[in-house]
Amino acid sequence: MKKSWLAGLFVSLFFVSIVLTACGSTEKSNGSDKKEFKYAMSGLYKPFNYKDNGKLAGFDVEIGEALAKKMGMKPVAVTNPWETLIQGLQAKKFDAILASMTVTDERKKSVNFTDTYYRSGAQIFVSKDNQSIKSVADLKGKKIGVVKASTYKELALQNTDKENVTEYDSDITALMDLPTGRLDAVITDQMVGLPIIKDGAIKIKDVGEPLSHDDQAIAVRKEDKQLLDKLNKALAEIIKDGTYEKISNKWFGRSILGD
Repeated sequence: MKKSWLAGLFVSLFFVSIVLTACGSTEKSNGSDKKEFKYAMSGLYKPFNYKDNGKLAGFDVEIGEALAKKMGMKPVAVTNPWETLIQGLQAKKFDAILASMTVTDERKKSVNFTDTYYRSGAQIFVSKDNQSIKSVADLKGKKIGVVKASTYKELALQNTDKENVTEYDSDITALMDLPTGRLDAVITDQMVGLPIIKDGAIKIKDVGEPLSHDDQAIAVRKEDKQLLDKLNKALAEIIKDGTYEKISNKWFGRSILGD
């Protein structure tokens, strides 16, 4: 009889411990211990991603935060050198690249891309007082600045000699070299140069028609098909509910999603 009573007590305590453990697990998962969505960028591409008083800011950062919220995850934006972003992704240092990365056939060999989250194009920028460059035809023999490992380098090489192309870590640094005369032109994204012209921070102007029309998307590892689906679903949701347009208006005064 005593053994039976002890056995019953043991079973009761066992089930109580299971219930308490389950409650604790549920409480933890509903609290601040959300799964992280770690997304990487160069941090040198204002106004898309840059450091403001040591903290990452910009369009890309806020889009990542909005996507994480829709996915029920904790947003963690990190920086990585632009030229090694894909290697860092493949090494699992982060979950995705949300860094204004242009979709190309070459990159598609290494990563999968989400649906387009904005559209832009390569643009020629020159010093405000430059009168010698009015279109792409005027770039021959000129000194052109571009960002390292970018698609803009290929465009520069199509229009001037290799020794005239200078690579930079940051588009902003390249644009700053226009008024000094170190460069004749910079080829970079429209959305990088236009806000600078508007603010008047650097005395530059855009010339000619865009050299390309590019789709920008978020890159994930080839095997992360579930994350790819979740990101596409979240992106569609923030576009539909107006979150995307609100973020875009804050940084550019209009939606940059394009057609």
